[in-house]
Amino acid sequence: MAIGRRGILAGSTALWIGAPSILRAQPKIHVGHGFAMHGEPLHATPDTKLEFLNPDAPKGGAVKFAALGTYDSLHPFTLKGVAATAAGTLWDSLCWHAPDEAFTVYGLIAETIEVPEDRSWVAFSLRPQARWIDGTPITVEDVVWTFDTLKSKGLPRFASYYVDVLKAEKTDDRKVRFTFRNATNRELPLIIAGLPVLPSKWWAGREFEKATLDVALSSGPYKVDSYDVGRSITYRRVPDYWGKDLWMNRGRNNFETVRYDYYRDNDVLFEAFKAGDADIRRENSGRNWMTKYDFPAVKDGRVIRDEIHDELPQPMQGYVFNLRRELFKDRRVREAIGLMYDFEWQNKNLSYGFFQRSRSFFGNSELEAKGLPSPAELRILEPLRGKIPDEVFTTEYQPPKTDGTGNVREQARKAIGLLKQAGWEIKDGKMTDKAGKKFAFELILNDAGFERGALPFKQNLERIGIEMNVRTIDTSQYRRRTDGFDFDMVIDIWGQALSPGNEQREFWGSKAADQPGSKNSMGLKDPAVDQLCELVISAETREDLVIRTQCLDRVLQWLEFLVPQFRSDKQMVAYWNRFTRPAKTAKYDPISYDTWWVDEAKDKVLKRGDK
Repeated sequence: MAIGRRGILAGSTALWIGAPSILRAQPKIHVGHGFAMHGEPLHATPDTKLEFLNPDAPKGGAVKFAALGTYDSLHPFTLKGVAATAAGTLWDSLCWHAPDEAFTVYGLIAETIEVPEDRSWVAFSLRPQARWIDGTPITVEDVVWTFDTLKSKGLPRFASYYVDVLKAEKTDDRKVRFTFRNATNRELPLIIAGLPVLPSKWWAGREFEKATLDVALSSGPYKVDSYDVGRSITYRRVPDYWGKDLWMNRGRNNFETVRYDYYRDNDVLFEAFKAGDADIRRENSGRNWMTKYDFPAVKDGRVIRDEIHDELPQPMQGYVFNLRRELFKDRRVREAIGLMYDFEWQNKNLSYGFFQRSRSFFGNSELEAKGLPSPAELRILEPLRGKIPDEVFTTEYQPPKTDGTGNVREQARKAIGLLKQAGWEIKDGKMTDKAGKKFAFELILNDAGFERGALPFKQNLERIGIEMNVRTIDTSQYRRRTDGFDFDMVIDIWGQALSPGNEQREFWGSKAADQPGSKNSMGLKDPAVDQLCELVISAETREDLVIRTQCLDRVLQWLEFLVPQFRSDKQMVAYWNRFTRPAKTAKYDPISYDTWWVDEAKDKVLKRGDK
């Protein structure tokens, strides 16, 4: 789980276990308030003032967001139902991931973290002040119950993330220890650190697998204040939140209320923002960013537009083939379809040249595979020769490129040639197999806004006799179909951390292909990819991690199970000018709304201007 990224304990002290009579040295155990994947934590003591927080930020005021779709559950840990936005933040986790470090965690519910040198287990001592909202203590029993329940009954990703965690056990009144299958997965102590802790007593007598609108006993800085199912939900700050004075929380969670209003259509959602019915909007459309923000409130400064650069790997987004379908099993077929996606024309005409084409699953980082494999990579890849695409060794992957004029005649010629090799040919204008079956498939979407990019792709495919039906469906139906892999093609996205780990199993692993709701949406089952994922997970040094991830990236690129779309190295956000945020941002999470606050002076000016 890309919870965090790096590692070893801050302010750690080496403890030698055993009586003086024992001559053989016992393993060193690092103990501290933080732990990093590689190296030492940046914040050595638990009294650090974080540069990306304002500890004097005023509390109070309200913020409104607009959400797309609907919801029917307040239980975000099961596949059943669609959980309300931000419902998962109601419960604190064992540790907090620092957004200014690649992968470091610091104790939240946990006060200290213990990890042996070989990382074969991890133990957490709970803070005595950690409380549920009813004032009762969070216990070791809650932690053990949560782990066991999420692994056996929770979302599929938990079973995937925790597959190498053998057990959780209470070792004293405030300490819980997790024992690992082996010491090969160096990231496991940090993965377990992100465990959200749930109230075992509240769930007693309830069915965990079912969706529910009952508000479970929470522990975080906000609680559910009110909701109108499928239409809105409001969270209210907990005034006596047990962790409000912890060093990582000073300057966070500043709004008194946080409200989400739901809209079925992105265009209506945008109009709600323009009208002031939503305060902050993250924009993901280059066309919108370049053309729609010319309304009066932007021109007179009541709405601010910011482009904020981050230092995270850029996510891979694309049109994903369902490899479970016989239609897409031949890589030549997938390559042919990819040839007909004219990114250059779309970027120029639909997005005003705002984006770059995605080519890597770890873009914008040192993890990205470029050029030909290095000697260090070849030492890993050579044993896989014959099991992975030959191009991995001979050719740098680049998505097909057009001249941007909309003329795809050359691409069409190549695509038809590939399809002919795969047993298809054009008959009466339709791509047809030897049995006379027409080449047709369906792309399902959950946002009508995606149709703008899909329809030109559909038209280009029609030129070579392929019918791609584009269908937009509601959020609940889309969730059910994608969780059950009941689709031909979808648009999906994979975000990566600077320190990839066992989340790669859920993304690309063979077992995940059969787990409903997993991120292996394409149904990839490839032993070589499985092997590369395990190599990434077991990397002991940063250098090894980079090399092994580059190898994985190369193979994923050339398997061509998706048609890459676009990426941007900056985040776009617009907001009504009633907020202030810290001058310095966390480089791995530059837009953290929980660090913003309502600026009373700005709010007064804005309200006067609205009259």
